[in-house]
Order: sequence, then structure tokens, then C-alpha cells
Amino acid sequence: MADVRRVEEGLITKEGLEDEKNEKISGGEHDSKDGNEKSEMKDYGTEEDRKEVEAKPKSKRIATLDAFRGLTIVLMILVDDAGGVYARIDHSPWNGCTLADFVMPFFLFIVGVAIALAFKRVQKQQDAIKKIVLRTLKLLFWGIILQGGYSHAPDELAYGVDMKQIRWCGILQRIALVYLIVALIEALTVKMRPTVLGSGYFTIFTAYRWQWIGGFVAFIIYMITTFALYVPDWAYTYSDNDGSKKFGMVKCGMRGDLGPACNAVGYVDRQVWGVHHLYNQPVWIRLKACTLSYPESGPLRDNAPSFCLGPFEPEGLLSSISAIVSATIGVHYGHVLIHFKGHVERLKQWVSVALVLIVVAIILHFTDAIPLNKQLYSFSYVCFTAGVAGIVFSCFYILIDVWGFRTPFLFLEWIGMNAMLVFVLGAQGILAAFVNGWYYGTPAKSLVHWIVQHVFINVWKSQKVGTLLYVIFAEITFWGVVSGILHKMGIYWKL
Repeated sequence: MADVRRVEEGLITKEGLEDEKNEKISGGEHDSKDGNEKSEMKDYGTEEDRKEVEAKPKSKRIATLDAFRGLTIVLMILVDDAGGVYARIDHSPWNGCTLADFVMPFFLFIVGVAIALAFKRVQKQQDAIKKIVLRTLKLLFWGIILQGGYSHAPDELAYGVDMKQIRWCGILQRIALVYLIVALIEALTVKMRPTVLGSGYFTIFTAYRWQWIGGFVAFIIYMITTFALYVPDWAYTYSDNDGSKKFGMVKCGMRGDLGPACNAVGYVDRQVWGVHHLYNQPVWIRLKACTLSYPESGPLRDNAPSFCLGPFEPEGLLSSISAIVSATIGVHYGHVLIHFKGHVERLKQWVSVALVLIVVAIILHFTDAIPLNKQLYSFSYVCFTAGVAGIVFSCFYILIDVWGFRTPFLFLEWIGMNAMLVFVLGAQGILAAFVNGWYYGTPAKSLVHWIVQHVFINVWKSQKVGTLLYVIFAEITFWGVVSGILHKMGIYWKL
């Protein structure tokens, strides 16, 4: 009945069942005619079940996946372009969790869900591995182009990067690394999974033990390195207001520190990539210790610590290893979607896991054992953001796929279906940069600048309100409409 259940869920078509049946037979699992007939009966269940399967229509796309992915892109645009005037929604300067801090783990969570669905069947393992590697390379390429320093969109009408200072890490690079590890585990273990789960709450966990082992190994590597690695003093150079180069020195000489100056996450990146290849505008400059304008950016205090102007990579190597756990939890949600038929069973699994994660995170944070920290991608941060992602995903599932309230979320679905296009052209400002390239007299007199100033800021007599409304209507709503048109035309940009 397991495969019948999958057809009823809309996760696989009748043709897909035939492919799986043929694959099992050709794979040498059944050597005799009687064995083949037993296998066929096992796949289809009773004669009534077989007829029910044949009567089912083609698979129905789970709308929640696209809506959740679209929500993540919308959040990214909102916090990137409105966070400058609303510091409370921008990334937390260090410990804590703001709206912006949910974007990356939401991305990784839904990547994990998609991996589980994409690799629920692997006919040729070698081909699957090639596709995984190719997609990883594509993500790395676009990540370096967009966030490595080559693109200066949308504000500067210039391009190019000094290879001595190119930034090797970024959002897509982190997604690429996490996707590579998690997808390879999923593809390589596809033949080790049971087709039917046994009874009991934890059978879904034991059935996919290798995925959880992979996440646990990532967790152990991160925790041991974070608390055991010795962090020495380090130095950096920075440009003063007059453009002159100055030298900064940070005193450390310790282990297990979770502060901004002497943590192992920053040390690993300085050693692997080099201090000149790290992000040179870290959010910690908005800390109370660094500026009087907290929580906004502003002039440094006279007695500001030496680390305040130092570089730090928020999408670095060690923190990306921790991020593997976020995608592993997403993979679990995808497995639940595959194996459980009823909405109630799915929601019980999803919500219970989410609540446990949130409780663990709250305990770790408020006992100061491991504070929530996006920059370090701490374990409490992984648990909290994955738990919230699970709750949001469950709510979307109830509203969209159970109760059928799909219309209010259509614009999120459309954006989610063309997430890469909206990310590149919208969130990374490539389209805005193109429009800004057509100006009148000076670069400040372009269509985008005119709309921001005259249609929004001047009308509302407020920089903050005008900027927020511009982001909502001229960016998010605009890309929702564009994505809807592209969806109607059947045009999608996929890696």
C-alpha cells in the first residue's frame, strides 16, 4: 500500500509506479516469474488498489514548497532593501535573532525538502551524482559573480573585482556546499531505504539514519572546532575616512570564545581564505560597544574595540558546516511528506519536531550555554530557525494544500517557481542596475531614483515609510506580477 499512498499524495504518477516496479525487477531482486508477480502485487497492493492507482490523475505539485520558497525570497528583498532604514529587521549585530536572520536557514530548509522529493527515486546513481556536481558548480559560479565583488549592482554603475580581495563566500556558495553534501547522501543511500515504514513515531528517523548521521557528523565537527580550536591574535588593514590605509590588531589567545573578536569561526576563515577575502562590512559594527547609533550604523565610539572595523565572513566555511544541519532537518520534512498519507500524520511529525527544536534553542540561548547567533551559525540558532521554518511550513501546508486557500498565496508560489530569476534580477539588484544605467545628466537622475524619491518618499514625507512602501510595491509586488506572467508563459529559470 506504500506506493498507492504515494499516488494518493500526488507525489508520484502511475507511470512513476511502473518505472519503480520495472527497476526493482530488472535490478535482480526477483529471479522467477512467481517472484515478479509477488513483486507486482507488493507494489500495487490488492486488485482494487491497482485499479484505484490506474484511475488516479497525474501528480499534483505541492504548492506549499513554492509558496515557502517564494516567502524566503520576499523576506530577502524586504530585509536587504528596507533593513537599512529599519535596523530592527536587519541582521542582529551579534547574539539574537531578527527577521533578516531567518532568510538563510529558510533557504536551506526548503532546499532540504526539495532534495528529499527530487531523490525519492534514483534510477542511475552515476547520473544523479553528475547532476548534483553540475548544479553545485552553477551555484558557485553565480555566487562568486553576484557576491564576490565583481558585480556592484544596483548602486554603482561599474563592474570588476581585484582578485587580491575577491570574496569567495556568499549566499549561493553556502547553499552550494550544503546542497552538495546533503544531496550526495540522499542519492547514495536511496537503495538502503525501506519502501514501507514500520509502526512507531521514530521509524522515519531510523529509516533515514544515514541522513541524520551526516547531520550529526557536521554538528560534531562544528562543535569541536568551535570550542577546542586555539585562536591567536590577528591583524587587518582598513581604509580611513581620508582613504589612507590603517592597521588594526585584535588580541585573542584563547579557546571557545563566542564573541565577535576571537571566535573559531572567524579564525578558520582567516586561515583558509585569507583576511583580505572576507566580508569587510560585518554587522557587528552596529554593536553598542562599537557605535553610539546602536542598533543602526553610525560613527565609531572613541573607545571602540579594535575588532569593530575588522572583516568577518558571515557565510564562512565552519558556519556552513553547521548549516548542513538546517538542510538535514528540511530533508526530514520531505521524507515525512513522502511516506505519510494523511494530513494529520504529517502535521504531527512536522509540528512535534519543530516544537522540540524551538524548546532546545530557547534553553541553550537563555542559559547562555550557546546563544542564538546567525554570524556563527550556532547550534541554538540552527534549532530555533529550523523550528520556526517547520511551523511556518506546516501553517502554509494547512492553509494552501489542506484547506485550499491558494489564491492569497499565488504571488508567493509564482516567485517560488522562479526563485533563481527573482534572486538574481531582484534581490541582487541586477535589473535595477540596468535601469540605473539609463540616466539623465548624472547617475542620480535615473528612473529608479526618481520613483523612489518622488513617488514614495516625497509623497509620504518620510524616508523610512517611503522606502518601505517602495520595497513592498515597486519590488516585491513587481516581481510577483513578473513571476506570474512568466508562469503563465511556462518560462522558468532553473539551475
